[in-house]
Amino acid sequence: MLRSGILNPHLAALLCRFRHTNTLVIADRGFPFWPQVPTVDISLVDDVPTVRQVLKAIAGCCTIGEAWMAEEFQAANGADVRDAYAALLGSVAIQHEPHVAFKKRIPLAIGLIRTGDATQYGNIILQSA
Repeated sequence: MLRSGILNPHLAALLCRFRHTNTLVIADRGFPFWPQVPTVDISLVDDVPTVRQVLKAIAGCCTIGEAWMAEEFQAANGADVRDAYAALLGSVAIQHEPHVAFKKRIPLAIGLIRTGDATQYGNIILQSA
């Protein structure tokens, strides 16, 4: 029996496929469904879990080389929220781009993790190193 690490079997299977240069989306509760992108929905209720909680768990077991978020995230959220995301990624800088450009990256992802997060534009795309 697993006692630590990612315990959700669907999420663990998705992370096993997250290899060099693959991208993975961690999305909020309102993120659109993308039929062509395998989705692991771990939303429970509002803000459980959050994108940041999932990002923290993934950053602890995966090597992240790049990250993207919508530039609208910066205007919609305070410095405390922006700093919390940045802290979870350490030396990996978050690249911000228009929401429309961000959404064009989604079909290229190997998977999407849907959370219960209500943070505006709190979605993030990770690329493995």
